[in-house]
Order: sequence, then structure tokens, then C-alpha cells
Amino acid sequence: MLVDLRIQNYALIEQLELRPSPLLNIITGETGAGKSIMLGAIGLLLGNRADSRMLFNTERKCVIEGQFDITNYQLQDIFESEDLDYDTQCILRREISPSGKSRAFVNDTPVTLDALRKIGANLMDIHSQHDTLLLGDAVFQLNLLDLYANLVPTRTQYGNAYRQYRKLETDLKALEDQSVQASKELDYNSFLLSELEEAGLDKEDQDALEQEVKQLEHAEEIKYKLSQALHGLRDSETCATGTMKDASTLLGQVSGYSEQFRELRQRLESCLIELHDIADEVETAERRTEGDPARAEELQARLTVLYNLQRKHQRRDVPGLLETRETLRQKVGSVLNLDKEITRLRKDSDAALKQATTQAARLSESRRKAFPKFEKELSALLADLGMPHARIVVEHKTGPLAASGSDIVNILFTANKGAQPQTLSKAASGGEFSRLMLCIKYMLADKTALPTIVFDEIDTGISGEIAVKVGRMMQQMAHKHQLVAISHLPQMAAAGDTHYFVYKEDRADRTVSRIRQLSPEDRIKEIAHMIAGAKPSENALQSARELLALRGEAVAG
Repeated sequence: MLVDLRIQNYALIEQLELRPSPLLNIITGETGAGKSIMLGAIGLLLGNRADSRMLFNTERKCVIEGQFDITNYQLQDIFESEDLDYDTQCILRREISPSGKSRAFVNDTPVTLDALRKIGANLMDIHSQHDTLLLGDAVFQLNLLDLYANLVPTRTQYGNAYRQYRKLETDLKALEDQSVQASKELDYNSFLLSELEEAGLDKEDQDALEQEVKQLEHAEEIKYKLSQALHGLRDSETCATGTMKDASTLLGQVSGYSEQFRELRQRLESCLIELHDIADEVETAERRTEGDPARAEELQARLTVLYNLQRKHQRRDVPGLLETRETLRQKVGSVLNLDKEITRLRKDSDAALKQATTQAARLSESRRKAFPKFEKELSALLADLGMPHARIVVEHKTGPLAASGSDIVNILFTANKGAQPQTLSKAASGGEFSRLMLCIKYMLADKTALPTIVFDEIDTGISGEIAVKVGRMMQQMAHKHQLVAISHLPQMAAAGDTHYFVYKEDRADRTVSRIRQLSPEDRIKEIAHMIAGAKPSENALQSARELLALRGEAVAG
């Protein structure tokens, strides 16, 4: 439950602190004093969108902080899922800077707005006119009925089965689309792969082929040049080997005179040996070099195949073609594997659909069993709130599987004897809507684990004895949930365990909104004001005392 609420620098609120009772808290005040502003601040605390234009002082940040006692509400899993430390005292804080930047904290740890909303949704339930409008929505109605029938675990179980089925269906559809596209490309990819397979690329050395072709194309020139080189090395009168041999002999004749001469002769002999080897290899190469037009044509044809493949696949060399061949092998092979995978997924999807359908049927049966009790109990509560001829009917149809099951429901209502129940949007007035929502909240009070419920003028359109009964109903709810109710009715104001008064204070420069807890005597005066206006008579004061006395009797009862 909410232990402490602090609001700083928001709208008309400069500084406000509220420490509500664990039971029924009533907030009253004149129109425009700031009651709805408080709700706006609480909404920010629960993750609503921020707007820097709402700052009281545009040069300072706005801070809204709520402390909650969550000892008995089993929220450890939620904190763990958000990677937050759990404590029985939970503090939510929202800060809005003058620039409009918003920050959120849980127990002083920065969190995202989604995390704040997720935790806040388990701490407070704010009922407003928007909720009353939601009452006409079929999905909202189905959620209410599931809460009433304690079917949330069953629905969660179905939801898991349905999500698994939908995931498999999505995966299957994606795979089938992929198969269709792959099948369209299969013939072309198979042709490309066959072309590369037939090319026999695995042991191909393109550089060696190109080198051999060059040699064959220039064989005559190569043979001539090698012959000339051999002539200069060994086969002429003035050949290099002969000249070097003569030089070696001369150095040998003088080697006895100096160690240097001997070393020079040895070095020259080494060069001569190397030169003889070179001459032998040149001779061998010259002998082997022969023109072979047929071989050159064969190799050129082979290179043409490689060049054409490289242009076709936008590759620069044989390794690139090998990569392309492997990619094509995988594509062609995947088409064959896709059929097996599609068959497996279809089988899994059919099994998941069967399971989800079974779960949906079980959920639907449990819902239908709860409808009569819901209709009877809600009609009885409405009768107690001044609608003796009210009748509730849950219209039910079965549709295709959806996230909430296979049921389509519509709560039909009539407040008039003998009238045919109609949809809420057609049959219920504003006041009837408010009473309907209050009765539903009352019925759900012991079925939900919300620590704090906030009602924003739930008493719209009612007065007199009915307002007293509404107050008593909320007193009973307050034994299971902490309630905060903004009201304009004296009967409701008298029902509260604690009464807060919101008022405006005019300063020299601007108006500010303030709140204070009323003492017993102040409560009498405020309720009398609500009954008779600014200057209540003694009769109005006495009526206020009587309303407060009724509260005491209700609590004692």
C-alpha cells in the first residue's frame, strides 16, 4: 500500500506530502483546487508521459516520489525480472528536468519507463472516467470476467500454448516463403553449379597456365635468345667461360707470391663453376623449348573458360570461383533440406494448435460456468445501489483462436423493468456506468492483489441514500485494499477513514495548491460546506455529524 506520497514543483503544486491511511482515504476540495493535478502526478509516478510545461517553477526539476509497503504482495519475481533488488519498502521516483528530460528510479536505481510501468501496475490501480469508457470494450470485459472467475492462471497457461503455436506458424510461413523463392532459383542455381563442377577447378593453377601459354606463344624468340646466351657463355672463341678460365690460369701463376692472389683465384674458380652450371641449364632449356601450337591452343581454351566464369560470377581468381561453387552447393542443397524442415515444422505446428485448442476449450468451459454467478451477483449489487430492475447478461460467442482464447463476450445491461438488455454504450448513462464499475471493482476486491486503488469521482451521477450505500461499499473494500477516493459528495466524504482537503492559496505572485488532513471538527465543517455551501447552517452541521455517525455505525457493524 501507499505509505507516503511527495510531489514537488508540479503544476499548481509547489510542495505536497500525503501519508494516507491503510483504509479509505477521501480527498475533497473545490473545483480547480488541484485534486485532478494530484492524479496527474501519480500517473507520472506510474510511467505516464512527462511534459516540462507542467512544472510549477520552470527553472527547477519536478520530483514525484511514492513509498509503498509491499510486504504481502509477492512481487519478488517482477523485481528479479527487471534485475532490481527487492525490498519490502519500495520507493518509486520520477524526475522531470526543465529541459523536459525524464528519469525514473526504483529504490534509487535508474530504470526505464517500461520497467516503472510494470512495477507501478502492481502497486496502484487508478480508476478514472477512462476506465468507465473501457468498460464497453469486449477485451476489457473478458479480462474482468477472468479476474472474477479466478481464471488468470488458466488463461496464462492457454496464452503460453497459443504463443507457442503462433511462433511455430510464423516460422513455418517464413520457411514456406523461403522454399517458394528457393524453388524459383533452383534451376538457375543448379545450372551454375553444374557449370562450375564441370570446370574441374580443384587442382587448377591459373598462374601456371598463363605462364606456360606465354612460353608457347614466344617459343621461337625464347629459343633464339637462349642459343645466343649459350654462345656467349661457352660456345664462342671469346666466350665467358674461356675468358674466365684464362684469367684463373694467370692468377694461379702468381698465387705463390701473395695470399691475396690465391684467394682471388679461388673466388674466380667458384664463379667459373657457377657459370658452367648456368651454361648447362641454358643449354637444357634451349633444347626443350619447342613451339607447340596445339598445346598453346588447348591451354588458351582452358584459360578462356576460367576468364568467362570469373566475369560471370564477378570473381578475380580460381579461389573466388571455388567459394562461389560452395555457396551454390549450399543453396541447392538447402532446397532439398527445406522440404524436410517444413514437414517437421508443420507437424509441430499442428500439435501446438491441437494443444492450444484444447486449452481454449477448457478455458471457455470455465468461463461459461462463471457467467451466471457474475450476472446474479452484479445485478444484486446494482439493485442495492438504487437500480432494483437492473439486469446483467453476458452474451457469449465462439470465434477463432486469439491471444485471450476463443471466446467473444459482451456484457449487456438494462436498468429498466421489462427492457431488453443492450450493450453498455447504448443502455447505461454516466451515473449507471460509474455504479457498474464500482460494483465490478467491489466484486474483484478479494480476487486481485493490488495494494492501492484510486477512484476519481466514482460517485458521479448518484446522491442521497445511494451515495451512503456507495460509501459503505467502499468501506468494505478498504478492508482488503487501501482506497483513495476523490469525491464531491458529502455522503462519500463522511465514509472515509481519513479525510484530506485540497485547497488553493493565493500568493502575491501566483496561486498554489495545498492539501491538509482534516481534524474531526474540520471534517464536520467541510462536510457541512459540501451539503449547504460556503456558510452552512446549524442544520447542515447536524447533518454532517449524522453522516459521520453513520460511518461509525457501518464500521462497528
